Amino acid sequence: MKAILVAALAFLFRFCLLADEAAPDTVRLKQLDEYWAEVSRAVGAGDFTAYEATCHPEGVLVSGSKNTTSPLADALKRWKKEFDATRSGGMKASVTFKFSRRLGDATTAHETGMFLYSATGADGKETREYIHFEGLLVKRDGRWKILMEYQKSKGTRAEFEAL
Repeated sequence: MKAILVAALAFLFRFCLLADEAAPDTVRLKQLDEYWAEVSRAVGAGDFTAYEATCHPEGVLVSGSKNTTSPLADALKRWKKEFDATRSGGMKASVTFKFSRRLGDATTAHETGMFLYSATGADGKETREYIHFEGLLVKRDGRWKILMEYQKSKGTRAEFEAL
């Protein structure tokens, strides 16, 4: 009887430890889901200010297809014209994220997955880009910010849908 009680207590102790570890992870993932939803909203609305606010001021963009790195601030300058065109109605844009691996703690996160960026120009021509990516994020002053966006390589619709 004593052995059964000890085993039951040991099981409960381990279960409680796992539950304590899972709770912060659930909170972090909910916050990150909200972060990515805001990124998607900003792209769809052409809200450059909101999009820029999701980026760390010292963020880095890594391009696997171009084998380059650059300050994220430089990429934002290039992307602003598309945000402006979206906001004015000259084009439509959207981005959707899916994840295959999500690591982190209360103030850091490494997200791996794919995103689908779609854009429709004034001519009605639609482009869709499936991109394998990794994001390294930090939480500062209660807000998540992307510190590194690694656009690894082009992907396919099938790969995206499989996530």
